[in-house]
Amino acid sequence: MLGPSGCGKTTLLRIIAGLEQHTSGRIIQDGKDVSNLPPSQRDFGIVFQSYALFPNLTAFQNIAYGLENAKQSKPQIRARVSELLDLVGLAGLEKKYPAQMSGGQQQRVALARALAQSPGLLLLDEPLSALDAKVRVKLRTEIARLQKQLGITTLMVTHDQEEALVMGDRIVVMDKGYIAQVGTPHAVYQQPNTSFVADFIGVMNFLPSRVVQPGQVCCGELILNVPQRGITGSKQITVAIRPEDILPLTNDTANANLPNILTGTIDDIEFLGSSYLVNLHLPDSSQEKLTVNLSINQVRNIDLTI
Repeated sequence: MLGPSGCGKTTLLRIIAGLEQHTSGRIIQDGKDVSNLPPSQRDFGIVFQSYALFPNLTAFQNIAYGLENAKQSKPQIRARVSELLDLVGLAGLEKKYPAQMSGGQQQRVALARALAQSPGLLLLDEPLSALDAKVRVKLRTEIARLQKQLGITTLMVTHDQEEALVMGDRIVVMDKGYIAQVGTPHAVYQQPNTSFVADFIGVMNFLPSRVVQPGQVCCGELILNVPQRGITGSKQITVAIRPEDILPLTNDTANANLPNILTGTIDDIEFLGSSYLVNLHLPDSSQEKLTVNLSINQVRNIDLTI
């Protein structure tokens, strides 16, 4: 579940967990209506943004907490906790307290605790937001691998678009308490239903345009050939173009008879390490801006001065 702060994604997660009371609708899990069941009777494990570990308990004791409440035997608990510590890469750290562990290690303990009783549903409430960038990237890969290995249905809340695209099989985009779109990462990115979805996921250029004829639109003085979407008549529309879909002309292609060629004046260039974001405006209108994403090789090929 992806969306900006305040859109309702965490509230919806808490309703599914039974931690908030819903006002309408039903919650169906594995064919069973769990809408009115207390949290203790719902089949889920949950990892909170703050980890919510017991500071006075070791990693072993934190993971074993739910198993002890379920009245499992000590040999069963030892075996299950050892298995989970191996699974999340914390073998040998079972005697450490949360304060003695890094943020990434604490998150692994919280994840192992959520998996301890083999729940049918795993709920993750922005579990990586408190970690630094490198640890976050590493841990999201491990969580995705673990999820596929265990085959457990997982519902994750995040406001990080890249995180959702990398980890999700399906993305639910939320906007102001409503679901704006549901689809695969590729479908949501390439075929957004609304301008909000298009703008929130990744970067998008929006150009006010007018339909000239089927398959052709006019943006200022520029005529663009566009895919036929059933839009006819002289309608005012907005053309949406991803920065990576705008390609620079090289010396080899500059004189080629290609459609949709435009000229712009560069305002500024942002270096992103593996690529550049080039911000430019169209010559016929100082109001129309375009952002172009160019790889280092593309910049080198056109000899763009930085």
